[in-house]
Amino acid sequence: MTYRVAVLLAAYNGMNWIDEQLVSISNQENVLVHIFISVDLSSDSTYKWCKHLEEENKNVIVLEYGERFGGAAKNFFRLIKDVDFAGFDYISFADQDDIWYLDKLSHGINQMETANAEAYSASVIAFWDSGREKLIDKSQPQREFDYLFEAAGPGCTYIFTNKAANLIKSYLNDFPELNDFVLHDWLSYAILRHNSYKWVIDSEPKMKYRQHNANQVGANTSLKGLIYRIKYILSGQVFKSIALLVNVLGISSVNISSKLGILKLAFKARKLRRRGGDQALAFIALILYAIKGPEK
Repeated sequence: MTYRVAVLLAAYNGMNWIDEQLVSISNQENVLVHIFISVDLSSDSTYKWCKHLEEENKNVIVLEYGERFGGAAKNFFRLIKDVDFAGFDYISFADQDDIWYLDKLSHGINQMETANAEAYSASVIAFWDSGREKLIDKSQPQREFDYLFEAAGPGCTYIFTNKAANLIKSYLNDFPELNDFVLHDWLSYAILRHNSYKWVIDSEPKMKYRQHNANQVGANTSLKGLIYRIKYILSGQVFKSIALLVNVLGISSVNISSKLGILKLAFKARKLRRRGGDQALAFIALILYAIKGPEK
């Protein structure tokens, strides 16, 4: 059976990379791919180029252009809400600047079928223009509440069944406040995990994850990246996102609205992140946040 896959690609000022990425998606083996592109209001020719590709390829669909989303998350949320998933077996996210191996989708779908999973993500090979490459392993065992504190890995590796993608769509439609959530990959992981959808995280990388100055998040492979994440956590913004998830998902066993609740959560840090070092970071961040006190 050849599966039909809807690939949701969010673009912004991507002329330097998008053509190579689209070629790697279009050439996917053993699947029928339709590429839906949403271009954030750009200052280069990304939209014009994508419209040219749409005219030349029946499987490329460019959504209406002109809105400023201001970030990848809102652009992906637009794709999730506006693309009709009817007729597609699987739905996948794609960034504009990566390079997919030819069996990325077929391999991921096979892993999902083997594990009887509704969602999939994977490790990646981060690469730089200098030629440097580094494996980013995301396949550590999932924890009870890891989805409240992190994504499953880079969103560009995500694949969903039609059912799972439609559940994410329904949350975005039913809870408008989620459309301002900071990261689309984190939110997608949280919604599906909370609803007991099985998610498989593959140790085998099937794509090259481009690193450059325009990355909104990128791979955490440097001291600079680690410092940025620590500052972000301590700013309180991450706890606002967690509080939103707790409220929308109705998780009564997690309380970050009081100092006592935050302290109790700190001592469950092993349930909050998959990687050991990140568990320690979560513990420290929660203790510091409890001392500071949750924002009113």
